[in-house]
Amino acid sequence: MRPSSNPIQVLVATAGSWWLPHTALAFHKQNALAGLWVSNKNSSGLPAEKFKRSWPFHLAMKPFYHFTPQIVSERAFYALFPIWKSWLCRQELPKCNVIHAMVGFGTELFDRAGSGTLKVADCPNSHPVSYHGYWQRECDLWCPGEKVPIPQWFFARINRELERADLILCPSNFVRDTMVLNGISAEKCFVNPFGSDTSIFQPRKAPPQKPRFISVGTICLRKGHQYLFRAFEQVKKAVPEAELICVGDYKTDFRLEKSKWEGTFTHYPNLNHSELAKLLATCSGFVLPSLEEGFARVLSEAMAAGLPIIASYESGATTLVDDGVEGFIVRPRNPTHIAEAMIKLAQDSGLNQKMGEAAYQKGAVKNTWQDYGDRLIEKYRHQLKK
Repeated sequence: MRPSSNPIQVLVATAGSWWLPHTALAFHKQNALAGLWVSNKNSSGLPAEKFKRSWPFHLAMKPFYHFTPQIVSERAFYALFPIWKSWLCRQELPKCNVIHAMVGFGTELFDRAGSGTLKVADCPNSHPVSYHGYWQRECDLWCPGEKVPIPQWFFARINRELERADLILCPSNFVRDTMVLNGISAEKCFVNPFGSDTSIFQPRKAPPQKPRFISVGTICLRKGHQYLFRAFEQVKKAVPEAELICVGDYKTDFRLEKSKWEGTFTHYPNLNHSELAKLLATCSGFVLPSLEEGFARVLSEAMAAGLPIIASYESGATTLVDDGVEGFIVRPRNPTHIAEAMIKLAQDSGLNQKMGEAAYQKGAVKNTWQDYGDRLIEKYRHQLKK
Protein backbone atom coordinates (compact mmCIF):
# COMPACT_ATOMS: atom_id res chain seq x y z
CA MET A 1 0.00 0.00 0.00
CA ARG A 2 1.45 3.37 -0.96
CA PRO A 3 1.65 5.96 1.81
CA SER A 4 -1.02 8.63 1.70
CA SER A 5 -1.27 11.99 3.42
CA ASN A 6 -4.60 12.77 1.74
CA PRO A 7 -7.76 13.08 3.84
CA ILE A 8 -9.84 9.91 4.05
CA GLN A 9 -12.50 9.79 1.33
CA VAL A 10 -14.66 6.66 1.32
CA LEU A 11 -16.96 5.37 -1.41
CA VAL A 12 -19.59 3.13 0.21
CA ALA A 13 -21.62 0.75 -1.96
CA THR A 14 -24.06 -2.17 -1.93
CA ALA A 15 -27.27 -3.34 -3.57
CA GLY A 16 -30.04 -2.82 -1.03
CA SER A 17 -28.70 -0.74 1.86
CA TRP A 18 -28.08 -2.94 4.95
CA TRP A 19 -26.58 -0.71 7.70
CA LEU A 20 -24.44 1.27 5.26
CA PRO A 21 -26.53 4.48 5.46
CA HIS A 22 -25.55 4.68 9.15
CA THR A 23 -21.91 4.14 8.19
CA ALA A 24 -22.03 6.70 5.39
CA LEU A 25 -23.65 9.34 7.59
CA ALA A 26 -20.95 8.86 10.23
CA PHE A 27 -18.30 9.32 7.51
CA HIS A 28 -20.08 12.40 6.16
CA LYS A 29 -20.11 14.05 9.58
CA GLN A 30 -16.31 13.70 9.59
CA ASN A 31 -16.00 15.00 5.98
CA ALA A 32 -14.78 11.55 4.96
CA LEU A 33 -17.57 10.43 2.58
CA ALA A 34 -16.95 10.36 -1.17
CA GLY A 35 -20.36 8.85 -1.84
CA LEU A 36 -23.01 6.31 -0.90
CA TRP A 37 -24.21 4.08 -3.78
CA VAL A 38 -27.18 1.86 -2.95
CA SER A 39 -30.47 0.77 -4.50
CA ASN A 40 -32.68 1.88 -1.61
CA LYS A 41 -33.84 5.43 -0.97
CA ASN A 42 -31.77 8.08 0.79
CA SER A 43 -33.07 7.44 4.30
CA SER A 44 -30.14 8.94 6.18
CA GLY A 45 -30.51 12.54 5.02
CA LEU A 46 -27.24 12.68 3.09
CA PRO A 47 -26.90 15.61 0.67
CA ALA A 48 -27.90 14.73 -2.89
CA GLU A 49 -24.38 15.15 -4.26
CA LYS A 50 -23.14 12.38 -1.94
CA PHE A 51 -25.86 9.89 -2.84
CA LYS A 52 -26.51 7.71 -5.90
CA ARG A 53 -29.39 5.30 -6.22
CA SER A 54 -29.41 2.31 -8.55
CA TRP A 55 -32.84 2.98 -9.97
CA PRO A 56 -32.69 0.16 -12.56
CA PHE A 57 -32.14 -2.48 -9.88
CA HIS A 58 -34.67 -0.92 -7.49
CA LEU A 59 -37.42 -0.73 -10.13
CA ALA A 60 -36.76 -4.31 -11.24
CA MET A 61 -37.08 -5.49 -7.63
CA LYS A 62 -40.03 -3.28 -6.62
CA PRO A 63 -42.83 -5.72 -7.63
CA PHE A 64 -41.12 -8.51 -5.70
CA TYR A 65 -40.76 -6.35 -2.58
CA HIS A 66 -44.48 -5.56 -2.53
CA PHE A 67 -46.32 -8.50 -4.07
CA THR A 68 -44.45 -11.75 -3.51
CA PRO A 69 -43.49 -13.92 -0.52
CA GLN A 70 -40.11 -13.28 1.06
CA ILE A 71 -38.44 -16.33 -0.49
CA VAL A 72 -39.51 -15.27 -4.00
CA SER A 73 -38.18 -11.76 -3.39
CA GLU A 74 -34.89 -13.21 -2.17
CA ARG A 75 -34.49 -15.39 -5.24
CA ALA A 76 -35.36 -12.48 -7.51
CA PHE A 77 -32.67 -10.39 -5.83
CA TYR A 78 -29.96 -12.77 -7.02
CA ALA A 79 -31.58 -13.40 -10.42
CA LEU A 80 -31.62 -9.64 -11.10
CA PHE A 81 -28.12 -9.07 -9.71
CA PRO A 82 -26.64 -8.47 -13.21
CA ILE A 83 -28.68 -5.25 -13.35
CA TRP A 84 -26.83 -3.97 -10.28
CA LYS A 85 -23.47 -4.94 -11.79
CA SER A 86 -24.27 -3.25 -15.08
CA TRP A 87 -25.36 -0.04 -13.33
CA LEU A 88 -22.26 -0.07 -11.12
CA CYS A 89 -19.91 -0.34 -14.09
CA ARG A 90 -21.48 2.71 -15.77
CA GLN A 91 -20.92 5.05 -12.84
CA GLU A 92 -18.00 7.44 -12.75
CA LEU A 93 -15.90 6.90 -9.65
CA PRO A 94 -15.58 9.92 -7.36
CA LYS A 95 -12.22 10.89 -5.96
CA CYS A 96 -11.62 8.43 -3.14
CA ASN A 97 -8.86 6.47 -1.43
CA VAL A 98 -11.10 3.86 0.22
CA ILE A 99 -13.69 1.62 -1.46
CA HIS A 100 -15.97 0.15 1.20
CA ALA A 101 -18.41 -2.41 -0.23
CA MET A 102 -20.66 -4.99 1.30
CA VAL A 103 -18.93 -8.28 0.59
CA GLY A 104 -20.30 -9.82 -2.60
CA PHE A 105 -21.14 -6.39 -4.01
CA GLY A 106 -17.69 -4.93 -4.54
CA THR A 107 -16.00 -6.89 -7.35
CA GLU A 108 -16.59 -4.29 -10.05
CA LEU A 109 -15.40 -1.47 -7.79
CA PHE A 110 -12.36 -3.44 -6.68
CA ASP A 111 -11.54 -3.93 -10.38
CA ARG A 112 -11.43 -0.17 -10.87
CA ALA A 113 -9.58 0.70 -7.66
CA GLY A 114 -6.24 2.42 -8.06
CA SER A 115 -3.08 0.90 -6.61
CA GLY A 116 -3.19 3.21 -3.60
CA THR A 117 -6.88 2.64 -2.87
CA LEU A 118 -7.83 0.63 0.20
CA LYS A 119 -10.28 -2.17 -0.69
CA VAL A 120 -12.63 -2.96 2.21
CA ALA A 121 -15.06 -5.89 2.41
CA ASP A 122 -17.88 -5.34 4.93
CA CYS A 123 -19.15 -8.74 6.14
CA PRO A 124 -22.77 -9.17 7.27
CA ASN A 125 -22.17 -12.84 8.07
CA SER A 126 -19.48 -15.37 8.88
CA HIS A 127 -17.09 -16.77 6.28
CA PRO A 128 -19.15 -18.23 3.40
CA VAL A 129 -18.02 -21.79 4.14
CA SER A 130 -19.24 -21.48 7.74
CA TYR A 131 -22.30 -19.44 6.77
CA HIS A 132 -23.56 -22.04 4.32
CA GLY A 133 -22.56 -25.03 6.43
CA TYR A 134 -24.18 -23.96 9.70
CA TRP A 135 -27.42 -22.93 7.97
CA GLN A 136 -27.64 -26.02 5.77
CA ARG A 137 -27.15 -28.29 8.79
CA GLU A 138 -30.26 -26.83 10.43
CA CYS A 139 -32.23 -27.23 7.19
CA ASP A 140 -31.17 -30.86 6.99
CA LEU A 141 -32.30 -31.45 10.59
CA TRP A 142 -35.54 -29.48 10.73
CA CYS A 143 -36.72 -29.07 7.13
CA PRO A 144 -35.28 -31.96 5.08
CA GLY A 145 -34.80 -31.08 1.42
CA GLU A 146 -34.66 -27.32 2.05
CA LYS A 147 -31.60 -25.60 0.62
CA VAL A 148 -29.92 -22.39 1.68
CA PRO A 149 -31.49 -19.80 -0.67
CA ILE A 150 -28.25 -17.95 -1.45
CA PRO A 151 -26.85 -19.37 -4.72
CA GLN A 152 -23.43 -20.99 -4.79
CA TRP A 153 -22.17 -18.53 -7.41
CA PHE A 154 -22.70 -15.70 -4.91
CA PHE A 155 -20.82 -17.53 -2.17
CA ALA A 156 -18.00 -18.01 -4.71
CA ARG A 157 -18.04 -14.29 -5.47
CA ILE A 158 -17.77 -13.55 -1.74
CA ASN A 159 -14.79 -15.91 -1.45
CA ARG A 160 -12.96 -14.08 -4.22
CA GLU A 161 -13.64 -10.64 -2.73
CA LEU A 162 -12.39 -11.74 0.68
CA GLU A 163 -9.11 -12.79 -0.90
CA ARG A 164 -8.76 -9.49 -2.80
CA ALA A 165 -9.72 -7.18 0.08
CA ASP A 166 -7.03 -5.27 1.95
CA LEU A 167 -9.26 -5.14 5.02
CA ILE A 168 -12.20 -7.28 6.13
CA LEU A 169 -14.71 -5.70 8.51
CA CYS A 170 -15.93 -8.25 11.04
CA PRO A 171 -18.84 -7.07 13.19
CA SER A 172 -18.13 -9.76 15.78
CA ASN A 173 -15.50 -12.05 17.25
CA PHE A 174 -17.43 -14.96 15.75
CA VAL A 175 -17.07 -13.59 12.22
CA ARG A 176 -13.35 -12.98 12.68
CA ASP A 177 -12.87 -16.47 14.09
CA THR A 178 -14.60 -18.08 11.10
CA MET A 179 -12.43 -16.05 8.74
CA VAL A 180 -9.27 -17.30 10.42
CA LEU A 181 -10.64 -20.85 10.59
CA ASN A 182 -11.13 -20.74 6.82
CA GLY A 183 -7.65 -19.49 5.98
CA ILE A 184 -8.00 -15.70 6.08
CA SER A 185 -5.17 -13.87 7.83
CA ALA A 186 -6.18 -12.47 11.20
CA GLU A 187 -4.25 -9.30 10.29
CA LYS A 188 -6.78 -8.54 7.54
CA CYS A 189 -9.70 -8.69 9.97
CA PHE A 190 -10.97 -5.70 11.95
CA VAL A 191 -13.61 -6.36 14.61
CA ASN A 192 -16.01 -3.43 14.99
CA PRO A 193 -19.44 -4.11 16.56
CA PHE A 194 -22.42 -2.18 15.24
CA GLY A 195 -23.54 0.95 17.00
CA SER A 196 -27.02 1.96 18.11
CA ASP A 197 -29.21 4.99 17.64
CA THR A 198 -29.36 6.27 21.20
CA SER A 199 -31.85 8.97 20.24
CA ILE A 200 -34.40 6.17 19.70
CA PHE A 201 -33.24 3.32 21.93
CA GLN A 202 -33.05 4.50 25.53
CA PRO A 203 -32.70 2.54 28.78
CA ARG A 204 -35.74 1.19 30.58
CA LYS A 205 -36.40 2.38 34.12
CA ALA A 206 -36.71 -1.06 35.75
CA PRO A 207 -37.49 -4.69 34.87
CA PRO A 208 -41.22 -5.39 34.51
CA GLN A 209 -43.01 -7.26 37.29
CA LYS A 210 -44.26 -9.87 34.83
CA PRO A 211 -41.31 -11.57 33.05
CA ARG A 212 -41.34 -10.67 29.33
CA PHE A 213 -38.64 -11.88 26.98
CA ILE A 214 -38.21 -10.56 23.47
CA SER A 215 -36.47 -11.93 20.39
CA VAL A 216 -36.11 -9.82 17.25
CA GLY A 217 -35.27 -11.22 13.83
CA THR A 218 -36.76 -13.33 11.07
CA ILE A 219 -38.24 -16.50 12.56
CA CYS A 220 -36.07 -19.10 10.93
CA LEU A 221 -33.80 -22.08 11.46
CA ARG A 222 -30.55 -20.09 11.16
CA LYS A 223 -31.56 -17.83 14.05
CA GLY A 224 -32.40 -20.82 16.25
CA HIS A 225 -36.09 -20.31 16.92
CA GLN A 226 -36.58 -24.08 16.87
CA TYR A 227 -34.46 -24.19 20.04
CA LEU A 228 -35.83 -20.98 21.56
CA PHE A 229 -39.43 -22.20 21.46
CA ARG A 230 -38.45 -25.50 23.08
CA ALA A 231 -36.57 -23.56 25.73
CA PHE A 232 -39.59 -21.38 26.42
CA GLU A 233 -41.68 -24.51 26.98
CA GLN A 234 -39.38 -25.26 29.91
CA VAL A 235 -39.49 -21.65 31.14
CA LYS A 236 -43.31 -21.74 31.33
CA LYS A 237 -43.17 -24.77 33.61
CA ALA A 238 -40.98 -22.90 36.09
CA VAL A 239 -42.46 -19.41 35.57
CA PRO A 240 -46.05 -19.82 34.28
CA GLU A 241 -46.64 -16.08 33.95
CA ALA A 242 -43.64 -15.57 31.64
CA GLU A 243 -44.25 -14.17 28.15
CA LEU A 244 -42.21 -14.49 24.97
CA ILE A 245 -42.46 -11.87 22.23
CA CYS A 246 -41.06 -12.44 18.75
CA VAL A 247 -40.67 -9.62 16.24
CA GLY A 248 -40.09 -10.73 12.66
CA ASP A 249 -41.77 -12.59 9.85
CA TYR A 250 -41.41 -16.31 9.11
CA LYS A 251 -38.83 -17.61 6.68
CA THR A 252 -39.85 -20.52 4.47
CA ASP A 253 -37.37 -22.90 6.09
CA PHE A 254 -39.44 -22.73 9.32
CA ARG A 255 -42.59 -24.07 7.66
CA LEU A 256 -42.48 -27.51 9.31
CA GLU A 257 -42.00 -25.98 12.76
CA LYS A 258 -44.45 -23.09 12.46
CA SER A 259 -47.69 -24.90 13.36
CA LYS A 260 -46.14 -26.42 16.50
CA TRP A 261 -45.50 -23.05 18.13
CA GLU A 262 -48.13 -20.61 16.88
CA GLY A 263 -50.07 -19.28 19.85
CA THR A 264 -47.31 -19.96 22.37
CA PHE A 265 -45.77 -16.50 21.95
CA THR A 266 -46.82 -12.95 21.09
CA HIS A 267 -45.97 -12.23 17.46
CA TYR A 268 -45.32 -8.95 15.64
CA PRO A 269 -44.37 -9.59 11.99
CA ASN A 270 -42.85 -6.12 11.69
CA LEU A 271 -42.24 -3.03 13.83
CA ASN A 272 -40.54 0.24 13.00
CA HIS A 273 -37.67 1.43 15.20
CA SER A 274 -39.80 3.71 17.35
CA GLU A 275 -42.32 0.94 18.04
CA LEU A 276 -39.55 -1.53 18.75
CA ALA A 277 -37.84 0.86 21.18
CA LYS A 278 -41.06 1.25 23.17
CA LEU A 279 -41.54 -2.52 23.29
CA LEU A 280 -37.96 -3.24 24.36
CA ALA A 281 -38.37 -0.86 27.31
CA THR A 282 -41.14 -3.13 28.70
CA CYS A 283 -39.13 -6.36 28.64
CA SER A 284 -37.07 -8.43 31.07
CA GLY A 285 -34.44 -9.60 28.62
CA PHE A 286 -33.47 -10.06 25.00
CA VAL A 287 -32.97 -13.60 23.68
CA LEU A 288 -31.22 -14.63 20.45
CA PRO A 289 -29.81 -18.19 20.26
CA SER A 290 -28.64 -17.84 16.65
CA LEU A 291 -26.69 -20.60 14.95
CA GLU A 292 -25.04 -18.08 12.59
CA GLU A 293 -24.95 -14.28 12.42
CA GLY A 294 -22.52 -11.53 11.62
CA PHE A 295 -23.63 -9.42 14.54
CA ALA A 296 -27.35 -8.99 15.10
CA ARG A 297 -27.81 -5.21 15.11
CA VAL A 298 -30.67 -5.55 17.55
CA LEU A 299 -28.19 -6.76 20.17
CA SER A 300 -26.79 -3.22 20.39
CA GLU A 301 -30.31 -1.78 20.32
CA ALA A 302 -31.48 -4.06 23.14
CA MET A 303 -28.39 -3.15 25.16
CA ALA A 304 -29.10 0.53 24.56
CA ALA A 305 -32.58 -0.15 25.98
CA GLY A 306 -30.93 -1.54 29.12
CA LEU A 307 -31.90 -5.17 28.58
CA PRO A 308 -29.81 -8.12 29.78
CA ILE A 309 -28.80 -10.29 26.83
CA ILE A 310 -29.23 -14.05 26.46
CA ALA A 311 -27.49 -14.99 23.25
CA SER A 312 -25.01 -17.31 21.60
CA TYR A 313 -21.39 -16.80 20.61
CA GLU A 314 -22.58 -17.47 17.05
CA SER A 315 -24.94 -14.47 17.25
CA GLY A 316 -21.91 -12.21 17.69
CA ALA A 317 -22.89 -11.42 21.27
CA THR A 318 -19.52 -12.18 22.89
CA THR A 319 -18.13 -9.09 21.15
CA LEU A 320 -20.02 -6.93 23.67
CA VAL A 321 -21.43 -9.36 26.25
CA ASP A 322 -19.36 -11.03 28.95
CA ASP A 323 -21.08 -14.10 30.32
CA GLY A 324 -22.54 -13.27 33.73
CA VAL A 325 -22.02 -9.51 33.39
CA GLU A 326 -24.22 -8.01 30.63
CA GLY A 327 -26.22 -11.22 30.35
CA PHE A 328 -25.63 -14.88 29.60
CA ILE A 329 -23.86 -16.57 26.70
CA VAL A 330 -25.75 -19.77 25.93
CA ARG A 331 -25.21 -22.85 23.82
CA PRO A 332 -27.64 -22.24 20.94
CA ARG A 333 -28.65 -25.85 20.24
CA ASN A 334 -29.34 -26.60 23.91
CA PRO A 335 -32.89 -25.58 24.95
CA THR A 336 -32.24 -26.44 28.59
CA HIS A 337 -29.25 -24.10 28.76
CA ILE A 338 -31.25 -21.30 27.15
CA ALA A 339 -34.17 -21.91 29.52
CA GLU A 340 -31.94 -21.81 32.61
CA ALA A 341 -30.68 -18.35 31.67
CA MET A 342 -34.20 -17.07 31.04
CA ILE A 343 -35.43 -18.45 34.38
CA LYS A 344 -32.56 -16.76 36.26
CA LEU A 345 -33.48 -13.38 34.80
CA ALA A 346 -37.19 -13.97 35.40
CA GLN A 347 -36.79 -14.90 39.06
CA ASP A 348 -34.08 -12.47 40.20
CA SER A 349 -35.06 -8.84 39.59
CA GLY A 350 -31.90 -7.54 41.26
CA LEU A 351 -29.69 -9.53 38.92
CA ASN A 352 -31.88 -8.47 36.00
CA GLN A 353 -31.48 -4.78 36.86
CA LYS A 354 -27.73 -5.09 37.43
CA MET A 355 -27.15 -6.88 34.11
CA GLY A 356 -29.38 -4.44 32.26
CA GLU A 357 -27.42 -1.46 33.55
CA ALA A 358 -24.16 -3.15 32.56
CA ALA A 359 -25.57 -3.89 29.11
CA TYR A 360 -26.45 -0.22 28.63
CA GLN A 361 -22.95 0.89 29.58
CA LYS A 362 -21.32 -1.59 27.19
CA GLY A 363 -23.73 -1.42 24.27
CA ALA A 364 -24.75 2.23 24.12
CA VAL A 365 -22.26 4.47 25.93
CA LYS A 366 -19.50 5.22 23.41
CA ASN A 367 -21.11 2.86 20.91
CA THR A 368 -23.36 5.04 18.79
CA TRP A 369 -23.27 4.79 15.00
CA GLN A 370 -20.95 7.80 15.02
CA ASP A 371 -18.59 5.91 17.34
CA TYR A 372 -18.77 2.97 14.93
CA GLY A 373 -17.87 5.16 11.95
CA ASP A 374 -15.11 6.98 13.82
CA ARG A 375 -13.46 3.66 14.64
CA LEU A 376 -13.48 2.80 10.94
CA ILE A 377 -11.99 6.14 9.89
CA GLU A 378 -9.15 5.70 12.36
CA LYS A 379 -8.51 2.18 11.06
CA TYR A 380 -8.54 3.36 7.42
CA ARG A 381 -6.11 6.14 8.25
CA HIS A 382 -3.76 3.61 9.85
CA GLN A 383 -4.05 1.21 6.90
CA LEU A 384 -3.30 3.88 4.31
CA LYS A 385 -0.10 4.80 6.11
CA LYS A 386 1.31 1.28 5.76
